[in-house]
Amino acid sequence: MIDKQLLQKRFSANAKTYDQFANVQKKMADRLLKQLVMKRNDSSPLHILEIGCGTGYLTAKLSRHFKNATITAVDLAPGMIEIAKQRISEERIHFLCGDIEEMELYDRYDLIISNATFQWLNHFESTLFRLSSILKRDGMILFSTFGCGTFHELHTSFQRAMQKLQLDTNVRISQPFYALEDLLELCERSVQPVHPFSTIFGTEMIEIERFHSVKDFITSLRKIGATNSNAGPYFQRPSVLKEMMNIYEQDFQERGHIIATYHCLFIGIEC
Repeated sequence: MIDKQLLQKRFSANAKTYDQFANVQKKMADRLLKQLVMKRNDSSPLHILEIGCGTGYLTAKLSRHFKNATITAVDLAPGMIEIAKQRISEERIHFLCGDIEEMELYDRYDLIISNATFQWLNHFESTLFRLSSILKRDGMILFSTFGCGTFHELHTSFQRAMQKLQLDTNVRISQPFYALEDLLELCERSVQPVHPFSTIFGTEMIEIERFHSVKDFITSLRKIGATNSNAGPYFQRPSVLKEMMNIYEQDFQERGHIIATYHCLFIGIEC
């Protein structure tokens, strides 16, 4: 389970450095918008709900493309909301700070969109069910998240370190992610009770980032607030982390740089 208070604190604290380090997240937002434009390339008025607006990178792009749309942009972290308000300020854009899994939403929307946020949900199916219930007829849900191949180098190195030190290999260094086919099944179970004739589709892409060291990689995650926020104990024994970093730099290095894989999933639901 994700500790939402800890998550909120970390994202707020790192809001000012988020855009500098969130290179993959911005690529995901661009691809998400491209998919949206292919499906809804018109200027008709839209009522849009954006979940996890962060610093407003996607919000601004939505606003420019759908000039007649009203946008409700939600984020858990007040620090992120403040940066987003500095980036874009229009009467038709309304920013709300809160947890989408808990907050009440009374409007109905033509489009619900979210970039690189749903991996932080604790109750994916019930949340998606609730969101689908506030989607207008002929509406669309479009979101991106991270898949099971994300940071496989980090997870493999951690497991090898645990094995080498003869420790419990069931401990994880972060929360698990879905495979595309499993995520599509979850979406079908969540949405079809409300929209039985909906169409659900998904795509995936791999993005590789390169760093001078594992320390630089972990620093980049901290600078966007995306470090471990699981509730409960988190394994931080220095000997394990040191061994993990050594294994990572030995086993996952290419031409003087360590690599970090992002497995990006994109889901569309047309109702």
